[in-house]
This record gives sequence, C-alpha cells and structure tokens, in this order.
Amino acid sequence: MAVGAALGFWAMSALLVLVPGADWAYVIAAGLRDRAVWPAVSGLALGYLALTAVVAGGVAALVARTPVVLTVLTFAGAGYLIWLGAGVLARPPAISAGQWRASSAGRAVVRGFGVSGLNPKGLLLFLALLPQFTDPRGSWPVAAQIGLLGVLHTTNCGAGYLGVGVLARSVLRARPGVARLTTRVSGAAMVVLGVALLAEHWL
Repeated sequence: MAVGAALGFWAMSALLVLVPGADWAYVIAAGLRDRAVWPAVSGLALGYLALTAVVAGGVAALVARTPVVLTVLTFAGAGYLIWLGAGVLARPPAISAGQWRASSAGRAVVRGFGVSGLNPKGLLLFLALLPQFTDPRGSWPVAAQIGLLGVLHTTNCGAGYLGVGVLARSVLRARPGVARLTTRVSGAAMVVLGVALLAEHWL
C-alpha cells in the first residue's frame, strides 16, 4: 500500500469523524452522565474494529448481497439506537458539578460497541470505502491493507470522540441547564437516527 493512499484515507477518515451522528450523540450523553468517558469511546472503537474484521474477511460483501441479513441488521441497529435514545430521554441524569452517576464501565463499553458495531450504514460505508484505498498488486494482502485502514479510522474515532466527550464534561457540566438540554438533544438524535435508518431501508 502506498503511503499517499494511507494518508489520503486518514484525512478522509478524520473528516468523517467530525460529522455529528449517532456516535457523537452517544459519547456526549456518556460524557454528561458517566464518571469516565473512556469506556464509551472504547466501545465505539471496538465496534469499528469488528466492522474492519468483517470487511477484511469478506463477510460484509456477502451481507450486502443478502437482503434478509441486511434487513435484520438494519432493524437491530435502528432498534438499538431508538432504545438507547429513549432511555436517555426517559431517565435524564441529574447534572450538577461534581456529581456523577455510578455506572458500570463494562456496560458503557457494550453500549458503545452496539452503537458502532450494529450500525448497518457503518458496515456499508466500510465496504464501499476501505477497498478503494487498497492496492491489489501491492506487497501486502488486501485483507491486511483493509485491516490497517480500519485501525487508522478507529484511531481517529478514538481521539475525536474522546475529545467530544471530554469537552461535553468540562464545558457543559458547568452549565446544568445547557447540559440537560444537550442530553435531551442527544437522546432525541439517537431516536431520530434510528427511525431514519428504518425509513431509509423501506423507502
């Protein structure tokens, strides 16, 4: 793989991370709610590593060509986002300086993994994007090249989302009213994104 191709993908990946979406909504809610941000970000990163493995192994192409499997994945991902968002809306955390919810780091990791790993749009994006930056005639196998690109994207996600979560904690928790509004917006965003996944699948 050429260094230029890897750098080009890294730059594109960084731009994608800057686009708000379900990952942003989840990590902002976690940053305002939980004592630590890293478990939520770690879960998101693990989800992207799992998608990388699926694409590198050629499974993603099979999923994309199998309507039933893609439909099940879409319903699972959309339902999970709606469930998480509805939970944030139904049980918004009591936000005040110095007070944190006693939450399980393992649960935050699992939830983050579900947000990124069960997102069918993420899978299809990886399937469409990663192979475009590989060189079938290169000295590395294509699967290894895809693995490297996936790790680059996961690294970008980890750094970007950690920054988003820490910013939410440091800035918004000093303003409880704005923080409560932001939490509700994050929850609503997850619900809307989940519904949009379903609508996009059927339209």
